[in-house]
Amino acid sequence: MAALYLSAAHKSSGKTTVTLGLCRALSRHGLRLQLFKKGPDYIDPIWHAVASGRPSYNLDFRLMQPGEIDDLYNRQAAAADLALIEGNKGLYDGMDVAGSDSNAALAKQLNLPVVLVIDSIGITRGVAPLLLGYQSFDPAVRIAGVILNKVGGPRHEGKLRAVIEHYTDIPVLGAIPKDARLLIEERHLGLVPGNEDAIAEQRIEAIADVIAAHVDLVALRRAATAAPPARLCKSELSRPASRRALRIAIARDRAFGFYYSEDIDTLTDSGAELVPLDTLRDTALPDVDGLIIGGGFPESFIADLAANRSLKRDIRQAVEAGLPVYAECGGLMYLARSIRWNDQCGDMVGLIPGDAVMGSRPVGRGYASVRETGASPLGVIAGREHQAHEFHHSHLENLPDGLTYAYDVTRGHGIDGRHDGYVQQNLLAAYCHRRGSGEHGWIRAFLAKVQTRADQRNAAELAA
Repeated sequence: MAALYLSAAHKSSGKTTVTLGLCRALSRHGLRLQLFKKGPDYIDPIWHAVASGRPSYNLDFRLMQPGEIDDLYNRQAAAADLALIEGNKGLYDGMDVAGSDSNAALAKQLNLPVVLVIDSIGITRGVAPLLLGYQSFDPAVRIAGVILNKVGGPRHEGKLRAVIEHYTDIPVLGAIPKDARLLIEERHLGLVPGNEDAIAEQRIEAIADVIAAHVDLVALRRAATAAPPARLCKSELSRPASRRALRIAIARDRAFGFYYSEDIDTLTDSGAELVPLDTLRDTALPDVDGLIIGGGFPESFIADLAANRSLKRDIRQAVEAGLPVYAECGGLMYLARSIRWNDQCGDMVGLIPGDAVMGSRPVGRGYASVRETGASPLGVIAGREHQAHEFHHSHLENLPDGLTYAYDVTRGHGIDGRHDGYVQQNLLAAYCHRRGSGEHGWIRAFLAKVQTRADQRNAAELAA
């Protein structure tokens, strides 16, 4: 097994397209690729999964303990020939001034060689002090090579290569020209997700063609062999004793697709049967013990979601009958009374007595922290604080006073700047995204609630 950490000097350097192209180009040589993404990101891992044919996993210092990061990385990377970790922002960027949560810190923790993707627009000789500075800033970070991106042409490439060779000992692993095939459409939260892009496969193939033509894949694989072998870890999860598998519907379609792969694994490894739900096409809620509606872009499908009246009715009636439901961000918007975006407006499920309104700027953005109020249907301890993240351009309007909330917001915005996690019977719907896995994740408590209600239903059916 080999591995590389792909980083950059700053955000928007082209890390994602380079990652996708390298993954597909190397896969053409028969290699099994395992991709990871640093930080709380849903969209890039969806594209990773399309490129590799395998789920991509998030590694995040704020939402995970160091041991959890090590275990997840080793467990998934051990089954691959080569692991690629795509960083976020720049190599040394992070919230902590000392860099404890930076890409460099993660690369050092996992002991991985780093390849820098450098945006070459408007730079020639200046690339040398940039690279020298990145080398000397933290000598413990092993910069194994550089990939020049957005190169202006052969003359520009020649100058860059000559300068790097003259002043540094960093090998140039590739020089990628500006090319329209490398562009992926963006919207307000970043790239259009791969689950929405009808030609995602064709886009990745085209990107791979460009990368394969301009990156030395042999040299890149050689650099990756400097990584230590991953340790094969056994999952600590055990299937709970149950008379039957818990059936949990999960919204996975073009409108909703923001889930951590680790959380999907945790749900299935815990014995749950995940039943896919297409909120755009399925006209009825299947017979299930619980429902999960993650984030996504429901505002892009207002008309279709509004038109599916029978499914909305089923969800509303199921919640009123006590069905455990966990919803985040886009899921919260769907459960509201309506969604409005510019001149589009449509009625939604109507469980949350407010209207989701899209704005042009983020309302909540970045890492967040929430404290349990004790009102959560998941039965957690009042006062316990959870780390989370949020990124939404919508807010809820026309909310009445006196609603029940699961969380007080201590950092971030949530629903109204003070509260998050709307509660109605066994429904919990929040703007903040929490990690589901781990000791303090939401999955363990959610499954316990689902199991309790399933047992109650079974008992009632036997008594009838």
